[in-house]
Amino acid sequence: MEANAKNEKGRRSNGCNPVVKPGPVSMDHVLLALGETKEEREQRIRTLFGFFDAVDVGYLDYAQIETGLSAMNIPSGYKYARDLLNVCDANKDGRVDYQEFKRYMDDKELELYRIFQAIDVEHNGCILPEELYDALLRAGIEIDDEELARFVERVDKDNNGVITFEEWRDFLLLYPHEATMENIYHYLERFCLVDIGEQAVVPEGISKHVHASRYLIAGAVAGAASRTATAPLDRLKVILQVQTTRTRLMPAIKTIWKDGGLRGFFRGNGLNVVKVAPESAIRFYAYEMLKRFIVNTQGGEDKAEIGPLGRLLAGGMAGAVAQTTVYPMDLVKTRLQTHVSDSGKFPSLGQMTRDIWVQEGPRAFYRGVVPSLIGIIPYAGIDLAAYETFNLCWN
Repeated sequence: MEANAKNEKGRRSNGCNPVVKPGPVSMDHVLLALGETKEEREQRIRTLFGFFDAVDVGYLDYAQIETGLSAMNIPSGYKYARDLLNVCDANKDGRVDYQEFKRYMDDKELELYRIFQAIDVEHNGCILPEELYDALLRAGIEIDDEELARFVERVDKDNNGVITFEEWRDFLLLYPHEATMENIYHYLERFCLVDIGEQAVVPEGISKHVHASRYLIAGAVAGAASRTATAPLDRLKVILQVQTTRTRLMPAIKTIWKDGGLRGFFRGNGLNVVKVAPESAIRFYAYEMLKRFIVNTQGGEDKAEIGPLGRLLAGGMAGAVAQTTVYPMDLVKTRLQTHVSDSGKFPSLGQMTRDIWVQEGPRAFYRGVVPSLIGIIPYAGIDLAAYETFNLCWN
């Protein structure tokens, strides 16, 4: 009992405020965690609204929000002001009145309390450094002790080594996006200008601390599923392309079925699936490196300065690099799909590869690579450049 009393006293002295209240999370839980009354909370929100509404016009517009965030040292280069305006502006009139601002505050504080409770596994009313580390790890983000200490130090205003809900709320209250652990970590990176390097092998925006394998595995699984689902169409396309006589669709389908049954429609798909992960990884890696090279050549510093034409060039060159790397697998796959056998037996992947090497030589693996590159360069350039450009415009 005496030990429990000492622990409770220590928690209180650290500013921890454990909430013991059954039922789903409500504003009552938030008030208890903050030690506020409804009136005190209302006054706090009105004061914050007044801070942004410095000219006392009764509403907030983009310029006021941007000025307020800048005064609070919240990075202005990530469109937080625009996003905050959009999320608060319920009637989409370009202005945020007090009721809209308060509605945002209500929703955000409830959201922040839920994730705070999920991290606070000991339910002692504060987040310990090891709890924060575990939460980041569960989200696929692995950081070292120095970065963990920097994270805690940035949020822990009274420097007592733990994060109370009030400190957690103050740090994230004006973050306009969903408060997931990954989003919170990226927000911290930007807020504290954490140097995470630029050598990413996945699309920009993914930190090196997020396990890249998760994204590559996800991409590989998605690619494998899509390639497998469309394999019959791919096989049919190749068969129609290599015919020298006029060929109709239904006879080609019947020919494939006659040669191999249902499995005939999936011939060569295994190799297609195998090349998905390395092709994607090489393309993304080359894209990021080429963007950096182009920006440096132009005398810039930030990859965001590259512009649509730079992205188009980087995307096309990245597609060419990836295509050249995996082209031998593409050629073997096509040979397997178009192989004709009178006996009904078809070579395995290894046998087909050996036959090409022995009978035609290593250069045969790159036969037709030039026309392929002519097609892939504009395709990959438009694909990557359009995605990133529209994504930036959307956000």
